[in-house]
Amino acid sequence: MTLEIDSARLADEGAVVALWQACGLTVPYNDPAADFRFARGGANSDVLVARLEGGRVCASAMVGHDGHRGWIYYVAVDPLLQRQGVGAEIVSAAEAWLKVRDVPKVQLLVRETNTAVVAFYEKLGFEVAPRVVMSKWIDGRE
Repeated sequence: MTLEIDSARLADEGAVVALWQACGLTVPYNDPAADFRFARGGANSDVLVARLEGGRVCASAMVGHDGHRGWIYYVAVDPLLQRQGVGAEIVSAAEAWLKVRDVPKVQLLVRETNTAVVAFYEKLGFEVAPRVVMSKWIDGRE
């Protein structure tokens, strides 16, 4: 399978959001379309997509950094193409995006309801970090 990986275009929004939904990555309190528009082509962020021949989006990774650590979000692969190396390729592309920007470390978060993907990330060299993640809604949500 030949993939072309590049930055998402504005016209890719619908396909990317549908992919995120098909992979169970969306939650009611985040607007995935707004997330896509916010990150795509930003100064410190982007949405990378993998395309099959013909241009169909089949994978994605949102990538960004704060100047110290890189972050990967919304790693998604078309369910029909999972377990074929596509996920590893899109994660590798996100890591390359960070390396070009001299970001030395990459992190990602896995929801506790999505622990089935932990083994996938471990195969790619990620490890569970002994950290406590704390959060606070500052816009009035609970």
